Amino acid sequence: MSTSDSITPRRIGSLSVSPIGMGVMPLSQGRGDAAPQEQARATVHAALDAGITFLDTADIYAPSWDTMGHNEKVVADALDTWDGDRSGIVVATKGGITRGEGETWGRDGSAAYLRSALEKSLKNLGTDAVDLYYWHRPDRSIRYAEGIETLAALKQEGLIKEIGISNANVEEIDVAIDVLGEGGLAAVQNQFSPTFFQTSRDELKHCGEHGIAFVPWSPLGGTGGGASGVGERFPQIARIAKAHDVSPQQVVLAWQLGLGDHVIPIPGASRPESIADSARAMTLELTGEEFQELCAIIA
Repeated sequence: MSTSDSITPRRIGSLSVSPIGMGVMPLSQGRGDAAPQEQARATVHAALDAGITFLDTADIYAPSWDTMGHNEKVVADALDTWDGDRSGIVVATKGGITRGEGETWGRDGSAAYLRSALEKSLKNLGTDAVDLYYWHRPDRSIRYAEGIETLAALKQEGLIKEIGISNANVEEIDVAIDVLGEGGLAAVQNQFSPTFFQTSRDELKHCGEHGIAFVPWSPLGGTGGGASGVGERFPQIARIAKAHDVSPQQVVLAWQLGLGDHVIPIPGASRPESIADSARAMTLELTGEEFQELCAIIA
């Protein structure tokens, strides 16, 4: 399958993307070692061949603290070795989380750090400008507006095409809107799934009201077994999946797409088969009754 008239693209600011993206992180870290290069290439290629045009990565996605940028390089390599048209592929990455010797983690939203992180990401991705750049997590040692002002300056320089924030609450979204103006914030990426929604429902709604893309990460429940067991945990998901002869994961993603045209889930994948299955959710149509039954999970 390729992106066609049957799949209506969604908007992230000025960017046009497939309704479902791919979270590339599992190819670098997760439940095991980083995927071998050929497997990584094949998995990203499978996503692109299935019509996915939106890839999500971050500088900290790596097997170890001293290999930061690993996942960004995986994305760059996969795009370089894909035989399709790259012109419509959108890549998002993130900065603002630190990772140091001994696996010490922290946050740094200073202008100097975000600029340095972005410059490294540009090199890793082999590009002059990042399509979508997220501030990965708030740095509570500074005013939130300061980090947004830094991103605005980097965009003004042409190093970022669109600005996003991740793991942000409604108040932080409003601060970003105040700094950037209506239409200036392109995307908010928060955790959201049938098993994790209490702190993201309001943000999803708020983004819809302001024309901001809402990008659920771990939309199926995460790599720790939540994604693979979503049908077992929710019998209604399993029943609907059986009725359509599709996987429970497809049902979850199709339901999320129905929550608003601004919702763009990014399921992770480490195998070609899993991301190809997720991509098929872009053409899965649930009945109104099925959709409402699934909405009751987060009511």
